[in-house]
Amino acid sequence: MIKVGDTLPSATLMEYMDVEGEGCSIGPNPVDVGKATAGKTIALFALPGAFTPTCSAKHVPGYVEQAAAFQAAGVDEIWCVSVNDAFVMGAWAREQKTAGKVRMLADGSAAFAQATGLTLDLTSKGMGLRSNRYSMLVKDGKVSALNVEGPGKFEVSDAETLLAQAKA
Repeated sequence: MIKVGDTLPSATLMEYMDVEGEGCSIGPNPVDVGKATAGKTIALFALPGAFTPTCSAKHVPGYVEQAAAFQAAGVDEIWCVSVNDAFVMGAWAREQKTAGKVRMLADGSAAFAQATGLTLDLTSKGMGLRSNRYSMLVKDGKVSALNVEGPGKFEVSDAETLLAQAKA
């Protein structure tokens, strides 16, 4: 499992873009984790899946509400990573009104979750391999804080915990 001091694994996540921009077409666009974290401080939180009750009611809204406080603490971007496709993450982003606050990144094949060692096997429930619920502070591609949630818990992956670590 990834730990504090480790560099994030080389991976490509996907982000759905609603608006065409410089170098970005409408639809799914690749995000190279190494390039996207270089020289930046990222508050990254990961969830088992989009549109789940706790994640939709507590996790994502908590980070959206605290976006300005994260920025004031020196965080350049907030990322939500989940084992879904980019279209699902884009729909969830619209529902949660994350635009300009939280980047909703898809780990469709769970490659990033596997590379970090932060997986949750929900095959017995028909959902396959998912991401564990966690949060981490990443500075220039290296993990500086990591909070991994226990099964069925919501104690350390919330916005307040990671924000306190960003301020420290």
